[in-house]
Amino acid sequence: MTDLLGAYRPGRSVLHRIPAGPKLGLLATYGAIAVALHGPASAVVLLVVSLALTLVAGMPVRRTLRQVRGLLVLAVVVAAFQTWQRGWPVAVHVVGDLLALVLAALVFTATTPVDDVLTAVERGLRPFRRLGVRPERVALAFSLVLRAIPGILETARETRAAAKARGLERSPRALLVPLAVRTVGRAYETGDALAARGLGDD
Repeated sequence: MTDLLGAYRPGRSVLHRIPAGPKLGLLATYGAIAVALHGPASAVVLLVVSLALTLVAGMPVRRTLRQVRGLLVLAVVVAAFQTWQRGWPVAVHVVGDLLALVLAALVFTATTPVDDVLTAVERGLRPFRRLGVRPERVALAFSLVLRAIPGILETARETRAAAKARGLERSPRALLVPLAVRTVGRAYETGDALAARGLGDD
């Protein structure tokens, strides 16, 4: 995984020892709590909890800040807009929840091997097989998403660097068109690889 999604870091913390399935359930519950609660106070509490989890997981502070630096810029913009439109309490609520959930997701990915996550997803969906759900297909799709997003982020960085080298860093077209073309091309390559292995047919 690349920066925003984090990467698994072997360790011996209590968070590392929690199995992937229960940990995924806790992450979903944490997200549900963030959605259910409203107001700046709850957002601040959740953010503090997420920050504490990064320390429990043994995540280096500098590395964590580097992972979320792009998000911090976005958070400042969102906070300014929300303050202007709806007031500072809403801004704190929105930005606090956003940062809390992203940090929680980073903790999850930093303490859980991807293979364990995929196994947990497949195992959790087995009861739904009788309803026509194919757990192995869902796990495969989940795996592809996890592996595709870092590639897209890397492509975006390369595209931005190329545009900047040509003095076009402020041109949306110079950024979006090459990114879209390369992303679609990557998707076709993945589809062809799956089809070659007989995984694209029902």
